[in-house]
Amino acid sequence: MSSVLADVLVVIALIGALALVHRPLGDYMAAVFQSQKHLRVERWIYRAVGANPDAEMRWPAYLRGVLAFSAVGVLFLYVMQRVQDKLPLSLGFEPITADQAFNTAASFVSNTNWQSYSGEAAMGHVTQTMGLAVQNFVSAAVGIAVAVALVRGFARSRTGDLGNFWADLVRGTVRILIPLSVVAAVLLIACGAIQNFGDIHSVTTLTGDKQAISPGAVASQEAIKNLGTNGGGFFNANSAHPFESPNGFSNLLEIFLLLVIPFSLPRTFGKMVGNVRQGYAIVGAMATIWFLAVIAVTWVEYAHPGTASQLAGGAMEGKETRFGEGNSALFAVSTTMTSTGSVNSFHDSFSGLSGGVLLLGMMLGEIAPGGVGSGLYGMLIMAIIAVFIAGLMVGRTPEYLGKKIGSREIKLAACYILITPALVLVGTALAMALGKGQSSMTNIGAHGFSEVLYAYTSASNNNGSAFAGFAANTEYHNTMLGLCMLFGRFLPMVFVLALAGSLAEQTPVPATAGTLRTEKPLFTGLLVGAILIITGLTFFPSLALGPLAEGLE
Repeated sequence: MSSVLADVLVVIALIGALALVHRPLGDYMAAVFQSQKHLRVERWIYRAVGANPDAEMRWPAYLRGVLAFSAVGVLFLYVMQRVQDKLPLSLGFEPITADQAFNTAASFVSNTNWQSYSGEAAMGHVTQTMGLAVQNFVSAAVGIAVAVALVRGFARSRTGDLGNFWADLVRGTVRILIPLSVVAAVLLIACGAIQNFGDIHSVTTLTGDKQAISPGAVASQEAIKNLGTNGGGFFNANSAHPFESPNGFSNLLEIFLLLVIPFSLPRTFGKMVGNVRQGYAIVGAMATIWFLAVIAVTWVEYAHPGTASQLAGGAMEGKETRFGEGNSALFAVSTTMTSTGSVNSFHDSFSGLSGGVLLLGMMLGEIAPGGVGSGLYGMLIMAIIAVFIAGLMVGRTPEYLGKKIGSREIKLAACYILITPALVLVGTALAMALGKGQSSMTNIGAHGFSEVLYAYTSASNNNGSAFAGFAANTEYHNTMLGLCMLFGRFLPMVFVLALAGSLAEQTPVPATAGTLRTEKPLFTGLLVGAILIITGLTFFPSLALGPLAEGLE
């Protein structure tokens, strides 16, 4: 079987698996957040934190819950890293420095999981499991909660209530993320991923050198890092490490895990607003952009110019040689189109144009399908923008799901889409102007600039992947990237929840002959076009200086 045919079959198998679980998982998640019952373990948690899960919250109260919970998470994780040498099972590791501890705390609480450290050589078992892995669960649950609040804004009318943040947080963790992670971890262990709390082993290599082999609860952390679109990795090599991804099936399973919830949430949206076809329109836009990116990156990598690359059948430098060119491209696109940041190959080694597509995937706002929760609310914001554009074209007041998109709604949506571009472009410009970016570049010219642009794009969009050629572990970058992660995560949530409250207060507008049919393929096409045009106009100059310039050399 040719490698191209094998790659095609892998993509078909992945799409088939995602399509198979789209409806049951989406319906289940809708039932979770519409249920009026509380499980016994959930009631224990509510009593422990002093929360009343039945008390409805307006958007300011919901936002205060999100910010307060996340702030405590940052503080807790920061302190844990600073005192990790005093914790049990520390494996003899020293405390993390102040700037790196702040960067890591901001990274994991913001669902970014950017790592400026090598996990197996820096973090003990308690820090990994009780610190990082816990945030993998709850940061993903926060994203789902905010998305559900926005969906309720569309589904409800004449009320400002958006549900209860603590109930949404606990349900997302207990009923969705934990059960799916247990199943995924068992499958990864069956594939050969390790799961233990042993000591570091010293072994002698074939050349006579000594090498330290790090143990750890890898399978359980690997499951939630992908399922919660967290990213990062127990090992520095990430999912290219055989302890994290032992074989071809585990590689495909991990790609499936990082896509399954984001691609199923549009079904949840459709069920909660009472029109599943609206969900199909959203998932159609997500799937179209993702599939086009997979084709583009795979084609460019196979067709990479150069004698050596052509003889090898593709540009294999830095790729996952166990699985081939196509699987490396599929993983790379899936991880940058979501907010996962998990990698099985070095994106720094992709060709200039391929790197540009990966950058573009993050610059879109990671909405195809995006992060757990964040992908759905980001796509719904873009749907509001698309409806507004359509209204301008026909001279009609725009409406979406029976809600008028007035000046307040469009201002909130516009603020949302301006935040991350501002963080990316200002952060990159400051790094280059102050010389901090140039001193951390390991390549010169356009590719070196792409490393800096990629780092600030990844942090501001809460992705967490890196070009792997960028020396980010400096006091300046740890601080600036940490701030980009926090602002890029929580400032958009302010506008999402404010928008949800505004929509929930409206009285539904009945559909007429002139109402734009947002469940039709025509609207899906309009949505895809609006996303690409807005992103292109925003980021084309920076892309032209980096990946496009490199690709056209």
